[in-house]
Amino acid sequence: MWHKSIAAGIVIASVGLWSAGCSDYKQQEGAEHPQATQHSNLEGDARVTIETFKGKDPSMQKFFDTSHGYAVFPEVAKGGAGIGGAHGEGVVYQQGKVVGYTTLSQATLGVQLGGQTYREIIFFQNKHDLDTFKSGNYEFSAQASAVAAESGAASNADYSQGVAVFTMARAGLMFEASVGGQKFSYTPKAQ
Repeated sequence: MWHKSIAAGIVIASVGLWSAGCSDYKQQEGAEHPQATQHSNLEGDARVTIETFKGKDPSMQKFFDTSHGYAVFPEVAKGGAGIGGAHGEGVVYQQGKVVGYTTLSQATLGVQLGGQTYREIIFFQNKHDLDTFKSGNYEFSAQASAVAAESGAASNADYSQGVAVFTMARAGLMFEASVGGQKFSYTPKAQ
């Protein structure tokens, strides 16, 4: 008998959530599409992230000035206990203008414990490197590494296989900070 009451409760809760979702959608009619709002928020977060990196390491300006493009991830969440993973959403720029959006995913094995969130920027040396990324099936090799953003760190950094990667911790502690094995998808910005 109690199974029926639990099932009824689940149905009522589901209908309630569905109704709330429908009313929210109706309230948004005439407003921006929800995905457009999400992209707008992500672009705002990316601008803040860029300024944060430049503030931490002014020598990074040379990469913004000379790269053909870059992908900015305002927040990448990473966690694990032996087996781990990471996920983040970002904005792709080409010659200073937003051209699309990207998603980062990573599965890792090995010595790791804990969780963290961090920011990441990937600079693409030339058009070919950025076009390869924008093909939508891009992946870092297992040996890929990033430069921790600190004052002056970018002045000694250089491209490796057409990319330069910088990270900055946001929160948490973790014993593994490799970007190796990160995979990326790409969606062009609607015109």
